[in-house]
Amino acid sequence: MGSMELLIVSVASLFAGFVDSIVGGGGLILVPALFAVFPTAHPATLFGTNKGASIWGTGMATWQYSQKVHMRWAALLPAAGAGLLSSLAGAWLVTVISPEFLRKALPFVLLAVLLYTLAKKELGRDHTPRFHGLQEQLVAAGIGVVIGFYDGFFGPGTGSFLVFLFVRLLGYDFLSASAAAKLVNTATNVSALALFIAKGHIWWHFVLAMAVANVLGSLAGTRLALKHGTGFVRVVFLLVVSALICKTSWDAFWR
Repeated sequence: MGSMELLIVSVASLFAGFVDSIVGGGGLILVPALFAVFPTAHPATLFGTNKGASIWGTGMATWQYSQKVHMRWAALLPAAGAGLLSSLAGAWLVTVISPEFLRKALPFVLLAVLLYTLAKKELGRDHTPRFHGLQEQLVAAGIGVVIGFYDGFFGPGTGSFLVFLFVRLLGYDFLSASAAAKLVNTATNVSALALFIAKGHIWWHFVLAMAVANVLGSLAGTRLALKHGTGFVRVVFLLVVSALICKTSWDAFWR
């Protein structure tokens, strides 16, 4: 194990944890870094190692947010449970059919999300939950099912889609939506990680250092988001979605 490789992926993991904790999208940083440092490794092993490190940062961010942001647990726990199960279904499906069609569609879906958010200046500014009780639970669980399945099947932009749907469908502000997204994303990552571990696709010797770095980045990012609030999270959201559009367009059409 080269100490230089470990240092590079740990620094990448730190930055990934920072971005991920604010609005998701840490995979934009960590996954390309892993592929650049280990070009001959099996992709599944790199994805497993990425999940093994990032799940700690996402989990820590969830806990941090829950201390300061009012989490609507009655709706979010069913959403997390639904996400965990449907993520497994998505991960199974990707072993049967190729997600190639999604690769081409994704940049356009993300572009629609970006334009909609830019057009609706008030979107996610105020925390005015649209549903209550069973209705909120069902809508939240629906979000968990759809995005959880997507995460297991394909993955890029999962955090951003969760934030957007919690804002758009449930009426959360960006800060509360980001906190909610962290919980559901942690759940979807658990099932994906379990699958990678079961198949032996994880490098534990790298995961430990990367997980520590990811948590440190996550602590810094969460603190910044809580300090600067919803407006700040919205700006980071727009930046991350823009970066995702560039990355997914490149992957789909030019690579």
